[in-house]
Amino acid sequence: MLDLLIQNGLIFDGLGSPPVRRDIGIQNGRIVTLAPSLTTPAREVLDASGLWVTPGFIDIHTHYDLELEIAPGLSESVRHGVTSVVIGNCSLSVAIAQPQILADIFQRVETLSHRLIEKWLKKSVSWQTPAEYLQHLQQLPLGPNVAPMFGHSALRAHVMGLERSLKVQPTKFELKLMQRIATDALDAGFIGISIDMFPWHRMSGEWQGCTIPSQHAKFKEYAMLADLCRGSDACGGRSQRVFQVTPNLQRLASFVDILRMGSGIGQKPLRLTVLSALDAVHDRKLWRIFSPLLFIWNRLLNGNVRFQTLTEPFTIYSDGPVTPLFEEFSTGAQLNGCKSPEERQQLWASEIFRRQFRQEWLSKWRKSFHRRLDLMEVIHCPEASWQGLSFAQIARQKQQEPVDLFIHALQKYDTDLRWVATGANDRLKPRLAMMQHPCILPGFTDAGAHVRNLGYYDGALSLLKQAVATKFLSPEAAICRVTGEPAGWFGLDTGVLKVGAKADIVLLDPNALNQPISPQVQISDPVLDGEPRMVKRGSDEIVQAVYINGIRVVCWGKVSDRLGREKLGSVLFPV
Repeated sequence: MLDLLIQNGLIFDGLGSPPVRRDIGIQNGRIVTLAPSLTTPAREVLDASGLWVTPGFIDIHTHYDLELEIAPGLSESVRHGVTSVVIGNCSLSVAIAQPQILADIFQRVETLSHRLIEKWLKKSVSWQTPAEYLQHLQQLPLGPNVAPMFGHSALRAHVMGLERSLKVQPTKFELKLMQRIATDALDAGFIGISIDMFPWHRMSGEWQGCTIPSQHAKFKEYAMLADLCRGSDACGGRSQRVFQVTPNLQRLASFVDILRMGSGIGQKPLRLTVLSALDAVHDRKLWRIFSPLLFIWNRLLNGNVRFQTLTEPFTIYSDGPVTPLFEEFSTGAQLNGCKSPEERQQLWASEIFRRQFRQEWLSKWRKSFHRRLDLMEVIHCPEASWQGLSFAQIARQKQQEPVDLFIHALQKYDTDLRWVATGANDRLKPRLAMMQHPCILPGFTDAGAHVRNLGYYDGALSLLKQAVATKFLSPEAAICRVTGEPAGWFGLDTGVLKVGAKADIVLLDPNALNQPISPQVQISDPVLDGEPRMVKRGSDEIVQAVYINGIRVVCWGKVSDRLGREKLGSVLFPV
């Protein structure tokens, strides 16, 4: 007898094949039968007439490492059809190093609250090796499947000690030790290694404001880790693993280093994924470089490179002067580093500080955020008449210079002022072109990070909505882009519907896909002890059911309380 029989659904296999009407038989968490008409007895029978039946979606870029320890159900992603997540991105993982060091590395980068960090520290388990961490992960009551990357910042801090990892280069012995530990991690089952060069990512704690450990490495150290992922004969013939890197947008030489590591001339191609391909508001021509760059990299230099892109406008919400958007210039980083409003007021009280903030805000040198006050809108403010207006509009009303008005508002209202800005991917044509490109993977969601600032948990559904609305991709091609394609490239045993495959399945109402991209909304999240979180809530009509390991965890928009209580997903090892 089958555990579950799904009948009359339109089946998308996740490989881009045209959909076919089939029944699916599931037993012990696996698909055991796929046929036009099944009459096998089953404990549960579901009529999927009129619905699309797809593999569970894969989110290739999340920062759920800490949340998994507190609430492993990851319901915010699962409710949108995500059944597998990649963690350990941007050099950040909890696979090794002391808990307090990991907390200091994570907290500011991911803008997690002190209360959440303290909660994690109290529950944290002191595993000694990456292999022990994987064993720990397998014991958690996972909701979705988890595919872990091995984070370079954690590795560097563990081997060198936090202070030295932020100040000096490793000795030969330390470099060899990093190599051995990273090799052991890959042999234990990590799907790859992530490094980070992005200068927005800063420490909290004792080394407040300093960039995280991975950014202090030199090319030799990065290249050593890349070679481990390359799967050379020196690594015992291990299959290739993924190498993920975030470039330094303010240091063009970092792109040259990445280009060198990603070249396949005279060596095996590196399975390299780079963040991120975006249509930036501050440079409207930038998005056009990605296609020719990938052609050179993959065709002429024999590479195996995939950029990642967001499937919707990159809109970030900010609380006055506390925002990741300020991390790219020194006075903004100082404001983000303050522990209290009183500390920020002390900074604002200095005329020198205010003058420097103004100069840096107006500077056009290598900025990643546009800083256009006409495109930054007030969401909430004690000055109620400001709501819905841009800072430039408010400044015109008050006959002030926009930047002076902005500085005054930040100083006066602090985090009582909430504002929003879109920094990239706001234009449809470039966004569709990047999502369609075969070497650009949709999925740069950052799920689990910056919980007060952004919430793109429905990235796969946003892609499907746009495919249905514009026909820039067929439904089967769009579904493949967020299921079988990333599974194949990352080397994950998931993302397809076939006999023998994991029963990670999503049932969608295609009629409900005819709607715009869902807006972000703020909730008080019980998972975070009632703290605010930006989420999406426009998918309940679309996602009719989600199955993980053959167990239904979402039904008609309602999330099962089994998530986070029962072990459903598993750790995905590379295949």
